Amino acid sequence: MARKKALAWSPVRDLMKSVGAQIVARDAVDLLISYLEDKAKSVTSDALKLTRHSKRTKLTRDDIDLVLKMK
Repeated sequence: MARKKALAWSPVRDLMKSVGAQIVARDAVDLLISYLEDKAKSVTSDALKLTRHSKRTKLTRDDIDLVLKMK
């Protein structure tokens, strides 16, 4: 069984089209969605480590921002 995607297909396709891709294959959109989801999970995981290190439970924008600056 295929796993449910966290990102919707149409907005990602629209994003790809907005930068000039006139025709976009379904598998290209699916691959980009998978990449973006994996990247988001990685960033969230690293940010959560910072949150826990600070003895907090709420993940904040600052945590995400710090992870993005470190990468």
